[in-house]
Amino acid sequence: MTPDTELSVSGPQRLWDLLDDSETLTVVCHDNPDPDCLASAVGLGTIAAAAGIDERHILYSGEISHQQNRALVNLLDIELEPFRIDMVRNRPPDGLLALVDHSIAGENNRIPSDTDIDIVIDHHPVEDISARFVDSQETVGATATILTEYVRALPMEPSPRVATALLFAIRRETLDFLRGVTSREYEAAAYLHEYCEMGLVRQLSNPAVSSATVDTISHAIENRRVTGSVLISQVGRTSERDALPQAADYLMNLEGIETAIVFGLVENTIQISARSTDSRVHMGAVLHDAFDDVGSAGGHREMAGGTVGLGIFSGYTTDDKQLMGIVDQVISARLRKALNIDDET
Repeated sequence: MTPDTELSVSGPQRLWDLLDDSETLTVVCHDNPDPDCLASAVGLGTIAAAAGIDERHILYSGEISHQQNRALVNLLDIELEPFRIDMVRNRPPDGLLALVDHSIAGENNRIPSDTDIDIVIDHHPVEDISARFVDSQETVGATATILTEYVRALPMEPSPRVATALLFAIRRETLDFLRGVTSREYEAAAYLHEYCEMGLVRQLSNPAVSSATVDTISHAIENRRVTGSVLISQVGRTSERDALPQAADYLMNLEGIETAIVFGLVENTIQISARSTDSRVHMGAVLHDAFDDVGSAGGHREMAGGTVGLGIFSGYTTDDKQLMGIVDQVISARLRKALNIDDET
């Protein structure tokens, strides 16, 4: 395939040259990877294979718990390996270490913070990224869009498996082209449509939902508190971390709601997921301001998330109901302060 002259080849060509000079590639997904991260890792691995790298690894930490994530891995036979510190610390001199859909060693991943990174491809708003090759585009709707443009610009074609993964990731990240979408997502989707298996895309879009996910969404509905156009809810303890963004997405459908934030206890952490269509609100900045001193939080204007360690909370009580009562008060107060909400109605 001749590279598409309508696309800028400077970034893709620089990546190709870097891969062409290397023997191995290790791609590290962020913790609890979503479709955008998983598909982008597969896309980068495919480019590396075309450039002549035979030894490729995709590492992940946390869980593949969302039903769509599990379906993506299983149906497309994505080869994932649990994160191993030696694979990033002891890689050969000509081995590359890459991050996709995240940018910083030690943030939302288990990589030691002093580790040198070779490749970063991301669409999240992050400053001070350090790597040999960096492509961080906050304005694009999905990291998978960037990888699709690379595949399109380079002398290669995507397999049906890779095209299906990338197209599904773009659709999922943009809520079927309704959230954070740009013209580049449409162009990428049109290109991938020629190669993908649409039957698999439909199957991935409608996987079976676990009872635990339904319960979590039910708790979010039951515990919702609304102030103006802002909805805040807690779900208690849940084993389904990925049910939190699903609950936030669902609650955004309520009439009059422009901002929805859902949080709950997942193992020894407080997980937070937020959505907003209010042009006055940047959810990534809101969560960062609210929890940067006690955890890790941030994201885009329309969608964001965060993790807060239980810390001193865990010393108060071993009863989840009492613990959640304390957590609810503190987390809600921080959110209300960051959102400049004074009175609850």
